[in-house]
Amino acid sequence: MKTKILILFLVSLVSCDSLDLGPIDYYGSENFWQNEAQVNGYILGLHSQVRDLHSTLYLLGEERGGLMKSGTGSTGTSLNDSSPVKDQDFTKDKTGISGWGGFYQRILPVNLGIYKLENEVDFLTDASKNYYLGQLYGLRAFLYSYLYKTYGGVPIITDPKVLQGENSAEPLYTERSTPKQVFDFIKSDLTQSENYFGSNVETGNQKGTWSKYATLLLKADIYLWSAKVTTGDQSPASGDLAVAEAALNEVKGKFSLLDDYSSVFEYDNKGNNEIIFTLRFLDTESTTFHYLFRYQLNTIATKYLADGSAAVDPLETKGNGLLRHEYIFPLFESFDELDSRKYSTFLDIYDKDGTTGDLINGGLIMRKFMGLINADGNRVYADDIPVYRYADVLLMLAEVENMKDGNPAQYINQVRERAYGDNYNPALHAYTNAGFEANEMAILEERDKEFVCEGKRWFDVRRMQDGSGKPLVFSDEVNYGNDAVLSASESHKLLWPVDVNTLNVDPKLEQTPGY
Repeated sequence: MKTKILILFLVSLVSCDSLDLGPIDYYGSENFWQNEAQVNGYILGLHSQVRDLHSTLYLLGEERGGLMKSGTGSTGTSLNDSSPVKDQDFTKDKTGISGWGGFYQRILPVNLGIYKLENEVDFLTDASKNYYLGQLYGLRAFLYSYLYKTYGGVPIITDPKVLQGENSAEPLYTERSTPKQVFDFIKSDLTQSENYFGSNVETGNQKGTWSKYATLLLKADIYLWSAKVTTGDQSPASGDLAVAEAALNEVKGKFSLLDDYSSVFEYDNKGNNEIIFTLRFLDTESTTFHYLFRYQLNTIATKYLADGSAAVDPLETKGNGLLRHEYIFPLFESFDELDSRKYSTFLDIYDKDGTTGDLINGGLIMRKFMGLINADGNRVYADDIPVYRYADVLLMLAEVENMKDGNPAQYINQVRERAYGDNYNPALHAYTNAGFEANEMAILEERDKEFVCEGKRWFDVRRMQDGSGKPLVFSDEVNYGNDAVLSASESHKLLWPVDVNTLNVDPKLEQTPGY
């Protein structure tokens, strides 16, 4: 890493229902690792640190995916991250994020936890120690998986010396490893996590703490990626797809789709049976960035709903909203009217033609992650944000099956059947196997409808392919009438540039190729 980071790590010595945060300076951490309550609090604190990355995870995984408006939103507000992220206007001087997105600030305390538990802690039972280490190795693999998908080769840092009193940045100067070295490191951490968990499949904190099932889903995710994506010296290996499938099959049937799509995300339904791992939020404790998908009361008041009535706080935001992210209207139009996800996900708003009275200029406000109106009468955005849920298992299995030249329809149709509910008509709504490229497009379209605002679309079009093996990020067929996300001449933008300040601080670093 490039700069000395003095971390005041936030931990919680709390019950499983809260993540109250208080600072502990880990330059004095020798007085901390004394009992299991402290270890448990430390692990919960790590989860809160990962949770605080939620808007960055969204930015990396979704905003570049071709489904976001840029420039100005439907209510006249300026949209965030239009350039360089949403417009793909990356240069060495416009990098979208800086300082590796804050990932190493989370990785370093994970490293400390691993070091302490493996080398110094002797008061835990083997079962407890293994459970905590299973979580730590899983979380580290998760954090590095984002760095790998974003930058390819990155510095691999496994020691916690920055947290143990180093007074110079020089020990942290680290060159970028190759993509294959990073991938092999993630594989190793996943294996360690699985081994430490053993047969322990406990899920805690309403699915808000890492579990063996989370490790298995990350394993499927990263191996499916590696089976399809070439990054530098990391090329697909013949066994990667089988590893992904085996991990998915270990989770298959252990969770289930809820009957009602919208109920998956409701504040009062946290930790439901569809959730595998989630970033957990709570009223009075921590809120999400989803107010940036809403509206200001003065701007919505000039709009109209689909029935022609005036829009007067139709989602009861209570004024807690500011439209800075908006999805493109053709995505909304692509939904079948009987697909429950259409109006569970979006509220459509319009202008009215002053001459004809026709509704024009359709725009979208997101309904997902609406939070709650709390005891004080305020709208609070404190829904959990799913990282992995059972719909992901089914659609990844569909993708695996398609890569095997099999029939992915059984998995696609399980997701569709839930989406249509009582309106599901197999003759009208069931998907039928149509060959690799058509199947891949159908899986992507299903993911587009299922996972709006869940941080997956950029990774999907980067990973998924047309019939020639070309990533769908270069396809004009997948963006609902818009051009391809990237042109063929912009292939270097598959990876992100590193900001100049980060490069300048560490003499061992090199810029991402192409920038």
